[in-house]
Amino acid sequence: MIEKIRQTAQFLNSQMRGAPTIGMITGTGLGSLTEGLTNTIRIPYESIPNFASSTTQGHSGALVAGEIAGKTVVAMDGRFHIYEGYAPEEITFPVRVLAMLGIEFLLISSAAGGLNPQFEKGDLMVVTDHINLTGTNPLIGPNLDIFGPRFPDMSRAYDRDLVLLGGKKALDLKIPLRQGVYAGVLGPSLETPAETRFLRQIGADAVGMSTVLEAIVAVHCGLKIMAIVVLTNMNLPDCMEKTSIEEVIATAQQSGKALSVLWKNIIRQL
Repeated sequence: MIEKIRQTAQFLNSQMRGAPTIGMITGTGLGSLTEGLTNTIRIPYESIPNFASSTTQGHSGALVAGEIAGKTVVAMDGRFHIYEGYAPEEITFPVRVLAMLGIEFLLISSAAGGLNPQFEKGDLMVVTDHINLTGTNPLIGPNLDIFGPRFPDMSRAYDRDLVLLGGKKALDLKIPLRQGVYAGVLGPSLETPAETRFLRQIGADAVGMSTVLEAIVAVHCGLKIMAIVVLTNMNLPDCMEKTSIEEVIATAQQSGKALSVLWKNIIRQL
């Protein structure tokens, strides 16, 4: 595994113009977040050694390196999921590669279903903590000692200073920004009313099929993490409405405009 990570990092180093300090991961319908980058190099996942291929609708499937707000950024335009048939180590492989490239910050975006009845469809929510309900963990197996310890502490997975910075920038920009706990589930089926009620009772404010495995590996690598999700639909168990992937993508694309502005202003301060 370590040899594959090194091989991929060496390939990307040979393609990029500068060493990145910030890594980004974008989710369903949020590919527009990479459009603000300048002096970009775009590399399809299929052209990157040892990378998987993104098969999910609304995911471009390319690594984009460039500059934004004076910072060198490398962004995953689309990610991988367990429901696509990938193992946890394949899903989180890019995070390891980004860490080996030298990033200090990992900024994660994804689409999620809202669970908190005080939230609304289209809201942005900064993740303050997560609940891993995927039934697995990307750190299972031999520990990769060059990245981190066998038992990484998860008490502050999402950097508190970054959460505060995000709140301040959102306030300055007059962009509403919720805060809450993200529950990561396996998917790909959406939640039943009973599952939605359960998730809310255990303290989740939003639910999605990504983010948590990437965050765990990022913590293991010693990265500073911030995650902001777009609430593309509201899961209210007593009045559940049908949800389609097309609706999720449309809402993500609409809210992604405000999220792009927010990320740019956050990155400027890093």
